[in-house]
Amino acid sequence: MGHITARSGYEKLVERLNRFPQGAPPSETLYKILNILFDEEEARLVSKLPILSFLASEAAKRWDLSENEAANILDKLARRALLVDFYKDGKTYYVLPPPMAGWIEFSMMRIRENIDQHSLGKLLHHYMNVEEDFVRDLFFGTDTKIVKAFVNEEALKQHIVRHDEHDFSQTHTSSGHNTHSLSDNYNIMNDIESDGTIEIMDYERVSHVIQSSEHIGISMCYCRHKMEHVGQNCDAPMEICMTFGNTADSLIRSNYARRVSKKECLELLKVAYAHNLVQIGENVQNEVAFICNCCGCCCEALLAAQKFGTVQTIATTNYLPKIDSEKCKKCGKCITVCPIDALGDKQKSKGAFPKLEESMCLGCGVCIRNCHFGALSLEAIDKRIMTPINTAHRVVLMALDKGMLPDLIFDNRSLASHRVLASIFTAIL
Repeated sequence: MGHITARSGYEKLVERLNRFPQGAPPSETLYKILNILFDEEEARLVSKLPILSFLASEAAKRWDLSENEAANILDKLARRALLVDFYKDGKTYYVLPPPMAGWIEFSMMRIRENIDQHSLGKLLHHYMNVEEDFVRDLFFGTDTKIVKAFVNEEALKQHIVRHDEHDFSQTHTSSGHNTHSLSDNYNIMNDIESDGTIEIMDYERVSHVIQSSEHIGISMCYCRHKMEHVGQNCDAPMEICMTFGNTADSLIRSNYARRVSKKECLELLKVAYAHNLVQIGENVQNEVAFICNCCGCCCEALLAAQKFGTVQTIATTNYLPKIDSEKCKKCGKCITVCPIDALGDKQKSKGAFPKLEESMCLGCGVCIRNCHFGALSLEAIDKRIMTPINTAHRVVLMALDKGMLPDLIFDNRSLASHRVLASIFTAIL
């Protein structure tokens, strides 16, 4: 990597990316990716941006430019989905999203002619799926997971069981019981709760995320689009990646997402269910920024789970499938549709009895809705998995896991005072 030292703007950008709890380990491949997305001057400028959201006036100060000049540069970066911009109290704020879920996905969420997207797709595949440093750090670098699986809501209509008197008290703040249904035709939660058979929180349901979002954007699936450029994509729907809130609004204004209604988004969720896709989204309770509809052959998180033999890449749901051996006909359907082979080997599914490997199970419920003999049901686990309240909460937890909290508080490395205070704070921690 000796020749990389000449590219000081890119080096500084990589250093800046890795001061966020979810960073990007340097490699030749990463520098090639950045070279496609940023010119060197942009890389140098972005390397000076704050870690948390900021106004153009703060960027102008760090860049030694006028506020108008800084705003013009920031707006151009936002229109290329390298920054996210949002409005609050009549002001425009900007934030540099993490590599993932962030500007890496955004770069492949539409067909683009302004960059060499074919080369970018192959480079991203190499960085994500061949090299291991980024994926290991992304999914195993902290105990706090970036993404979580959502339970398939149609599966909740089928033979749901739970232990007696589960203790749900030691988890986190919740928003109470559910009242929304998947659509007017799916009174799922009302049916379940009237029977008193299960307890599910709003933030565990994709339908609630959709119903409560002000902005909803639909984009091309980054994972399958990337795989298309190396000839390994499947035939699952492409235009089905969901973003919400400020992230969706920014991507819509930049033409990286298509604005849709809540009704259309709910219809797309049904399409995802029909294709046995797993809903994996931001691991927070409130203001979820994205939900992907994932297949086991293209999704980064699911591929990592299979590669490393553990589902600890993802915050799983609060449920596990229960198998009724007397009702099972050994048709193999549940084994075949499982995205990460948690019920057995797909190649040997016909005539096989499903055997659950809990350490590999997402608790997504895809297998449940594909069993036509009532041999599978969802069972709530004894302890609910902790879900951060919002993005800020999750980032702080990740920073604590990595010992990087000082970087969030004293993030202006151009100031000697910030460097000193960060060192002192690190020593205290």
